[in-house]
Amino acid sequence: MMPHRTVRGRVRYTSKKPEMMDAERGREWFAFTHHADGTTTLRAQCEIEEPHPQVLRDIVYSLDPAGRPMDCLVRLTVGGAYMGAGFIRFEWTKPGGFAAECESHGPSIGRLSQRIERSHALDGFGTHPIVGDGYLTRCMDVTKGPHRRTVHVLVPSPDHRGATPPMLADVSIDLEYEGDEEVTVAAGTFACRRFSFIDTGAMGGKQHPPYRMWVTADDDAVFVQGGVGGYMATWYELVELSR
Repeated sequence: MMPHRTVRGRVRYTSKKPEMMDAERGREWFAFTHHADGTTTLRAQCEIEEPHPQVLRDIVYSLDPAGRPMDCLVRLTVGGAYMGAGFIRFEWTKPGGFAAECESHGPSIGRLSQRIERSHALDGFGTHPIVGDGYLTRCMDVTKGPHRRTVHVLVPSPDHRGATPPMLADVSIDLEYEGDEEVTVAAGTFACRRFSFIDTGAMGGKQHPPYRMWVTADDDAVFVQGGVGGYMATWYELVELSR
């Protein structure tokens, strides 16, 4: 047997807009592979059918044994046409800081090279798949009980749907641990931790609506259910899981 463990599943996207209440508007297939050396790789394919233009996103993202970003491959199709692809690599060579490099290409940006260095800590990388949002909550120290703090992440797109060519951007957003709760969804019943993302600034130039989620209360931190209010009005539910 190969010395790794894989968690696989599917998340269904539905709408909470009055004109299409509970209609399916997309889906996400994912797999987390936990390797023998302590690293983790997320593979995700995301389909967003509504609102237009439609988005198809492929992600391959790896984290080191300490849970820090290592590298990420992003490829986007928007409205059925190639939007861009990029490869991001991280270095953790400075105490309390990091460097990130991005090589990307797209019809609207041509060939782009970026390198940024920061002296502050990084809580994670916002890859945009829903399961990636759930996994990011591992940066919260739940032993402190319910509390709220600002998390600092890089994203390959500050757009709320991630529907722009891959380019590095800094984002700060509040994350709140609200407590524990048992949740039943199509994939089963799970002991969960409940979190909320609260955008006190304006991510991507527009304030992101409140985003609440339930994540398994274990080291796998699998997204179970959640929703975004405001103009996005969407709901996400885990409908398949194997581990």
